[in-house]
Amino acid sequence: MTAYLDELFSLAGRVAVVTGGSSGIGRVIAEALGRAGARVVLLARREGPLADAVRELAAVGVEATYVAADLADRAALRAAADRAAQVYGEPDILVTSAGINLRPPLSTLTESDWDTIMAVNLDAPFLLGQRYGPTMAARGWGRIINLVSQQAVRAFGNSGAYGVSKGGLAALTRSQAEAWSRHGVCCNAIAPGVVRTPMNAPLFADPQRAAAMAARTMVGRNGEAADFAGLAVFLASPACAYLTGQTIFLDGGFSSA
Repeated sequence: MTAYLDELFSLAGRVAVVTGGSSGIGRVIAEALGRAGARVVLLARREGPLADAVRELAAVGVEATYVAADLADRAALRAAADRAAQVYGEPDILVTSAGINLRPPLSTLTESDWDTIMAVNLDAPFLLGQRYGPTMAARGWGRIINLVSQQAVRAFGNSGAYGVSKGGLAALTRSQAEAWSRHGVCCNAIAPGVVRTPMNAPLFADPQRAAAMAARTMVGRNGEAADFAGLAVFLASPACAYLTGQTIFLDGGFSSA
């Protein structure tokens, strides 16, 4: 059975770049890919948390390193993408988990707010896809996994620009799939529900509000970052060779209730 599961899901010999890999869902996905055999490069802004994450990954047997860069800075991102590809070689797997959500009411959303959110949540995945997708296609194998949101398909309060960015990222995923899937590069998106992460700390600080969100799911609880490990490994694995262009809602039934 072990040989069969390895044939389906092993990432041995693969290289993964994970944005936002120092915390939250990105951190869990980075560990999951590493424990499945991949070598992992974390890409995020803050060097301290990145270094901490690499030490934690090493403690569980994951070979990992990091590149620190401001994902909202196009020049810095391009340079970081090149550096990330020099450590273990060109990546086979790209996971875009980094994101920000400034939360002013839409009527007070500034152009600066808009530009910052789009730069991190949509432009950075586009630029990284443009950097790595063609090289994956040239080698005949690759996986792109973009983290989107419920707000790709529904509005939440005070998240206007965030929702637009995530809707755009779901559409970008389909475009990436159309461009590169025929060359062995499967591109899919994951749409979390309400998950306990640093970004959602204000929500979970309000027990009544968190309970109301949990009640909207079919399983009766909010998500934890650990819930994303298995799906990420599947989407990055050989088993995913015929699944592409999809947005998968990993949300305890929130989107179906």
